Amino acid sequence: MDAKVGAVNWLAHEGAGEAGAEGEGLMQLGMIGLGKMGANMVRRLMRGGHQCVVYDRNPENVQRLVAEGAVGASSLDDLIGRLSAPRPLWVMVPAGEATETTVESLAQRLSPADIVIDGGNSYFKDDVRRAALLKNRNLHYVDVGTSGGTWGLDRGYCLMIGGPEPVVKHLDPIFRTLAPGRGDIPRTPGRTTVTVSAEEGYLYCGPSGAGHFVKMVHNGIEYGLMQAYAEGFDIFRHANSEHLPKDMRYDLNLPDIAEVWRRGSVVGSWLLDLTASALVENQDLSNFTGAVQDSGEGRRRSKRGFGRMCSPRRCIRDSVLAKTIHLPRRCSWRRATNSAAMSNGRPVARDSRRAIVQRTGVPPFEPRGIGWRAVSRCHAARVGCG
Repeated sequence: MDAKVGAVNWLAHEGAGEAGAEGEGLMQLGMIGLGKMGANMVRRLMRGGHQCVVYDRNPENVQRLVAEGAVGASSLDDLIGRLSAPRPLWVMVPAGEATETTVESLAQRLSPADIVIDGGNSYFKDDVRRAALLKNRNLHYVDVGTSGGTWGLDRGYCLMIGGPEPVVKHLDPIFRTLAPGRGDIPRTPGRTTVTVSAEEGYLYCGPSGAGHFVKMVHNGIEYGLMQAYAEGFDIFRHANSEHLPKDMRYDLNLPDIAEVWRRGSVVGSWLLDLTASALVENQDLSNFTGAVQDSGEGRRRSKRGFGRMCSPRRCIRDSVLAKTIHLPRRCSWRRATNSAAMSNGRPVARDSRRAIVQRTGVPPFEPRGIGWRAVSRCHAARVGCG
């Protein structure tokens, strides 16, 4: 494919984002950041016929994709020089300083009408600020919340998009190729107002920041689901505790429980599918550390992300806390017992530690990597207060 594919005056090109006959709607894209997600996104785009010019600080990552058909670049200047105007450049680097530095570097090098796409997990207020700065330089900024992980190469990526609508429409062939497509999922019954792209797995959410705002809430829900699964299976794991009466001890098969829940249960989900696979590989999950590296994104957004925009968010806040806190094995019993045994606001005396242990059957230590709030919920579930 010619290196100048996609050189059109798209602002005046009606229907630029609409794919037509074979070969039409194909585009050229620069990808910055070739980690697991960035590299697989490039592979999926090339499978769809798009041309990708790629750059990463690690030359080996670049050469690996060059061997698969991508055009390699040795620097940002080289990357920009190999793209046709108006240039779309997708930034797929860690949120925070890395993204900020990359966007600033691009802003100093790009030409009017070029497009910067942030596909990472940036804070949506940063998107609003960056979009305004780039607009002053006659550049366009698009924020894309990207969900799909390392499985997106085959499954596709769920995309939540914010930015100027004409620019997003121009990029539609890229988004459509990355998205999962309709597949065999039926339309929601009663759905009359149809946004076609939503059924394909990507959605224009609104102006700058809207994409990452929707993705921020998405991540909070994801944390809550993961924490709920973790706490539930931890209860199962201790259901045969010696602290319980003998006639109330259960040796439960965790992989089988996960499997049966995958089939017809209301708690079925892709996250449960992944949990079931992990339990098949190792039932006690000893190959996992029990702690998740904290980038700070979840805590930052839980504290200030929503501001005055919505109602209380205890589930998201608490799940983010449980995700990021990694306490020693012995937890604070003052906090755990008070939280665990509250029912309709009723506090518990500090000296009720033994009573809590007798009633719940949970030993006086917390599972590694689960915060005291998580332990509290496990206690509360057994006591009947949660």
